[in-house]
Amino acid sequence: MTQPNRLASGGRVDRERPLSFTFNGKRYTGYAGDTLASALIANGVSVIGRSFKLHRPRGIVGAGAEEPNAIMQVGSGATVRPDQRATQVELYEGLEASTVSSLWFDLMGLNNTFSGMLPAGFYYKTFMWPKNYWPYFERQIRKAAGLGHSPTQPDPSRYDKMHAHCDVLVVGGGPAGLAAALVAGRAGARVMLVDEQAEFGGSLLSASETINGRPAPEWVAETVAELESIPDVRVLKRATAFGHYDHNFVGLVEDCSDYAGGSSDDNALRHRYWRVRAAQVVHATGSLERPLVFANNDRPGVMMASAVSTYVNRYGVAPGKRAVVFTNNDSAYQTALDLYAANIEVAAVVDVRAKPRGELAQRVRAAGVPIYGGHVVANVRGARRVKRAEVQRLSGEQLTGDRVLIDCDLVANSGGWSPSVHLHCHTGALPVWDDETASFLPPASTEDRRSAGAVTGVNTLRDCLDQGISSGGEAATAAGFKPGTAPDLRVEAAPAEMPIQPFWLVPKGQPMSRGPKQFVDFQNDTSASDIVLAAREGYESIQHVKRYTALGFGTDQGKLGNINGMAILARTLGQSIPETGTTTFRPAYTPVSFGAMAGREMGELYDPIRKTAMHEWHVVHGALFENVGQWKRPWYFPKDGETMQESLDRECLATREHVGVLDSSTLGKIEVHGPDANEFLDMIYTGGRRKMKSGTCRYGLMLHEDGMIFDDGVTAKLGENHYLLTTTSGGAAGVLRWLEQWHQTEWPHMDVFFTSVTDQWATVAVNGPDSRKVVEAICDDIDLSREAFPFMAFREGTVAGVSARIFRISFTGELAFEINVDANYGRHVWDAIMAAGEPYGITAYGTETMHILRAEKGFIVAGQDTDGTMTPMDMGMNWAIGKKKIDFIGKRSLERSDIVRTDRKQFVGLLPTDPKAVLPEGAQLVSRNARLDEPTFESPVPMEGHVSSSYYSAALGRSIALALVKGGHGRHGEVIRSPQPDGSIIEAEITGTVFYDQEGARQNV
Repeated sequence: MTQPNRLASGGRVDRERPLSFTFNGKRYTGYAGDTLASALIANGVSVIGRSFKLHRPRGIVGAGAEEPNAIMQVGSGATVRPDQRATQVELYEGLEASTVSSLWFDLMGLNNTFSGMLPAGFYYKTFMWPKNYWPYFERQIRKAAGLGHSPTQPDPSRYDKMHAHCDVLVVGGGPAGLAAALVAGRAGARVMLVDEQAEFGGSLLSASETINGRPAPEWVAETVAELESIPDVRVLKRATAFGHYDHNFVGLVEDCSDYAGGSSDDNALRHRYWRVRAAQVVHATGSLERPLVFANNDRPGVMMASAVSTYVNRYGVAPGKRAVVFTNNDSAYQTALDLYAANIEVAAVVDVRAKPRGELAQRVRAAGVPIYGGHVVANVRGARRVKRAEVQRLSGEQLTGDRVLIDCDLVANSGGWSPSVHLHCHTGALPVWDDETASFLPPASTEDRRSAGAVTGVNTLRDCLDQGISSGGEAATAAGFKPGTAPDLRVEAAPAEMPIQPFWLVPKGQPMSRGPKQFVDFQNDTSASDIVLAAREGYESIQHVKRYTALGFGTDQGKLGNINGMAILARTLGQSIPETGTTTFRPAYTPVSFGAMAGREMGELYDPIRKTAMHEWHVVHGALFENVGQWKRPWYFPKDGETMQESLDRECLATREHVGVLDSSTLGKIEVHGPDANEFLDMIYTGGRRKMKSGTCRYGLMLHEDGMIFDDGVTAKLGENHYLLTTTSGGAAGVLRWLEQWHQTEWPHMDVFFTSVTDQWATVAVNGPDSRKVVEAICDDIDLSREAFPFMAFREGTVAGVSARIFRISFTGELAFEINVDANYGRHVWDAIMAAGEPYGITAYGTETMHILRAEKGFIVAGQDTDGTMTPMDMGMNWAIGKKKIDFIGKRSLERSDIVRTDRKQFVGLLPTDPKAVLPEGAQLVSRNARLDEPTFESPVPMEGHVSSSYYSAALGRSIALALVKGGHGRHGEVIRSPQPDGSIIEAEITGTVFYDQEGARQNV
């Protein structure tokens, strides 16, 4: 198939490699090196989509990330990519592209006919009634918008994340960026050079300029080759820097296979998310040409002048056969010369400036192209493609004289250049208005970031290269290196230019709301009249106007339209552009796929499963598991024919009467050491730590600043300045963060270190009257007698031939030994304990039995019996607060008047009147006097509290519960009620929290 708009020669495409692709089901051909946009232009496709609100036919406007119209569905099935810019999609064999809306018949095109009834904000005014219809309206509005469809099948591709550190990160691979990376790389710095395009070179790829007497692309190739040869330099193409965050943290997304069509292979890497921390950042992000605002400026065939040059010079395609160039600056004259050199007729150059006399303008005149100075393109005619331009003289703010009609199918327009300051502004810095360039420039350089090239407002190759060289050297020096050798670069002198004449809106000669639309934001169908209307309706802040009109919304982030929109608002309000200000640029600079953000953290890897060293033993012995944090913990071990309750009864009684064993490896374990460990932990815990003796253990509470219980656990003093902290299984990571936070933010002067060792130690808890006999059978170098090894002490020795720490800690209220060994020997020690316990009927038990046993003793589980509103006094744990402690986290909050109220919820025990009735956990409690059988004045019935833990106790032969009840400590003996969903009521007596062995004798034997 022929390509009617492909030039006979030229461009950087590989004409020896034709590629076949389809667009809306029709087959076309292009070449390797094309983008989807350039291939469509080559094949004469003018209309590539419909607009957001009015569904007007739209064509390609730009050549890169700024493209607002050519938004496509690319691919099919599981690997389909919605909302892709055709200007950034590299052509590959078999590419499938389609539009969401029909290009030839779109019923929603009626919106354009009635556009006068659909001004800015009409959504807010039209769909307010009836209220309950809004969900329906919203669905229809979203459908009408023509946005892409997400894939409905699982994505087979793989996504990666990478963390990288470098001395100098250069964002942008144009002339300034290449020069900066080269100088920094020669200095010996670790350099990363990233660019979003498939080739480095930026504007040089579509320019006719020379460096050192040779075509600029040759210098680009040599520079990239040298950079790739330097060991500490990494160059990444197809990598977009989408966000610049605090402390020079920059997010990049690298396209690893989309550019070649991806793959259905499960191992295909699609996108890689780079998390880069840079000592120095050089922004060489270039600038974007902005359009001029005139009637029907959205017609297919109206394009940015620089984009026209790019398609002609880089891709070898003709965007039109007869062109009009409309400009207010000299850069568009180069486009006229590029078209002329490609044998494309230039009908005229229309210049807002009265007497254009720059060197480029003289060359255009010499080529015989008429120049209309002091004129504007007031309107273009044509339905699905530009057919002619209406040119009229400009006098001040008015159009005068007769309109001149010029036949053409292409209008290449340029309203000046807007530096790409998006990344600069992501950290909160504000751009600075510059009258000379009529643009916002990036904020001043800082100690760790600087700008180079066109983004600073310069427009000559010499200036871009010089800024790149100086910025690269400064960045390397700031990173601690001596400047590298600067390249000796000779370039042609830039042609003399006339200054730009800022021009924001072609006057209509009639009321703004009448006549053809003048579009400011193509992607969101925001017109100049919308902005004027917003100001008239009281929206004077640019941020409010943005939200009312959708100016700068969407995937293009206002790259083309924002400056024009701000200027039109400023003129309407009678103020300057700096006074009007800018909208806020936020990440991402261009859209980022969810896959890139997720990386491999999806499916089974979304929340990793952690297993203890004894996990396989539990599986073999029929354990049912529950998730605790990320851990798989045995819930209980049912035997054949047992119900759950029967299994729990068996496990509980075996532990109370003989010996039970629990895999406690998931318990959070944190080692704290350093000269200031004593002082630090004294501030963390409510109880004292300074006077602890080595070889002893102490239970303690951690509080938040508000005095509420955060976590609990046992602290063992391993040495003079060395502790082992235990935490709840699910709270280990949070406690470690808590310790690090206080150390780094409040007490950085303390010499103390924290190390998570949860995974390094396997823990086996042996509980019950026969536990000492079991441990003695496999441990012969520790005296386990009560006198030598008392409760709340620990010893180090050997268990089953393995070095171990043994703690006399009990979460069951029974004689207990917690054995910690290297996790690699956990299964070995577990097997030895099970073998040694056989004569005593040793029984493995799970977390549910553990909870029953601890509830019988009234031991709390932080996060279950506490809910973030409970203080130690509420829990009846005043004894855990050091009486002589001067300070600890949360101490002052415990003295607040609200904290010492007697009617706060307090921790109590409950004994149901019916000993077989087990209260549901979370059940609400009401006063016995509350009338539940008839309407009352108080509705709903006041709640007195709720049940936090509830079980059937085989040892007690009845049900028990723990609860939080208002004023509960003073209500022992009172009966309280719990209404159930089936209408029944369970009554229970409020008691103390200890139901079993209230004296605590069993754990001290």
